[in-house]
Amino acid sequence: MIEEDIHTQPAAQAFEPGEADDNTGGTRRRPGSKIDRVTEAIATPRKSDKYIWAVFITLCVISIIEQYSASSREIIANNVMAPIIKHCAMLGMGAVAAILVSRVPYKWFIPLTPVFIFVSIALMLLVLWKGQIINGAKRSIDIAGIAVQPAEFIKMSSVLVVAFVMSRGKEITNMKVGVCVFFILVFGGLLFSQGLTNTLLMMAISSSMMLIGGIPWKKFLVVLLIYGAAGGIAVVYKISTDTNDARTERNIMETGRDAEGNEATINRMSLWKARLDRFFDADTVPKYRRVITDNNRQEMHAYMAQANGHIVGVMPGNSRESARLALANIDFVYSIVIEELGLVGGIFLLLVYLSLLGRAGVIAMGCHRVFPALLVLGMAVYVVLQALCHMAIVTGAAPVSGQPLPLISKGGTSILTTSLAFGIMLSVSRFAVRKGKKQEIADEAATLPDDMQTPNPTFLK
Repeated sequence: MIEEDIHTQPAAQAFEPGEADDNTGGTRRRPGSKIDRVTEAIATPRKSDKYIWAVFITLCVISIIEQYSASSREIIANNVMAPIIKHCAMLGMGAVAAILVSRVPYKWFIPLTPVFIFVSIALMLLVLWKGQIINGAKRSIDIAGIAVQPAEFIKMSSVLVVAFVMSRGKEITNMKVGVCVFFILVFGGLLFSQGLTNTLLMMAISSSMMLIGGIPWKKFLVVLLIYGAAGGIAVVYKISTDTNDARTERNIMETGRDAEGNEATINRMSLWKARLDRFFDADTVPKYRRVITDNNRQEMHAYMAQANGHIVGVMPGNSRESARLALANIDFVYSIVIEELGLVGGIFLLLVYLSLLGRAGVIAMGCHRVFPALLVLGMAVYVVLQALCHMAIVTGAAPVSGQPLPLISKGGTSILTTSLAFGIMLSVSRFAVRKGKKQEIADEAATLPDDMQTPNPTFLK
């Protein structure tokens, strides 16, 4: 009934009729007018959600503890604390970003979404043109001396696109679904050259958001078919253009250059095939009997670290495998968490991420409008799916691939985008009207564009 009353009311006026002003001949707003109420609500919002802040702080604390051990291979002579100081500085900047974004009313993310998408695509094109080669692919670009990996921004852009498009109007039309799919395919085309995992993760995030937005099952199946067809075409293309032998690919992975010394990237099909072969062969050969080679060294030491952790772990600072595992502080940091904190610590960290998704769901179901509901849930899905992907890779439940653990792994761009996601969730928790009075709901609607005032179908009183 609340939503029906709102949509039968006329559009909000900037000024309500008032008394004549004797000095200016103009019109004065009556005390308590709609514009005053909206301004007052924005000036004195509720506090940010304490549960989301608790998750953010918990992840930062765990990150500092585990990075102290996992960064042992990066210790600089005469400065043992350098890696952890740098990581703490990045977490500090991330916390500042989260605080600043949490103070921005979520309505401002509507005009900022196209800008963010444009910048993300521009950075991705720039990195494909003049990016630095990391592990056989162009992944980062230096901006003012800072290495930026635009792939993280592209994944966040997928959340913003779906929330922006699916919130416009009441009906889920073919046009809306088509626009979402178009942008996801564009993003996927940009990401595919860097790696398959990021592309699949982005498609999973967008698909989840479409389901949350209420897309009919028939349309959802069509979306999946389109994603599958696009992926199949991309794989066939990669296979047809793969001309490097294993020796050349290994040289490119290590140096970023081919046999002639020219800068080059690898066609990643053979790399993906090798990883899939090792993954599916795991059932026939137990991990403890597998021979350690150059190809499986990292994953094998990650398994050893987890086995060494047992139930309660060896305690922080006592990791044995962090000195042997090349990417212990990035792609395999969860294995160090389990080694030092044991199975108990690993499960606890998993529950921390899942609790973020649960809390975002509670906030979303209290929002009266679709846009803030999709925004807060989309950002939570983005963080949690990435965490689950990292954990699945490290524990052997998925083929090996590079994927950071949000806020735990080392990495400036990953920490920044994750912090921005937390800031957006906090903004929604602070500024979106949840279970408010009828007048508060109407005032919130007055601050949104006319085509983005669709009631939230999942709203629970």
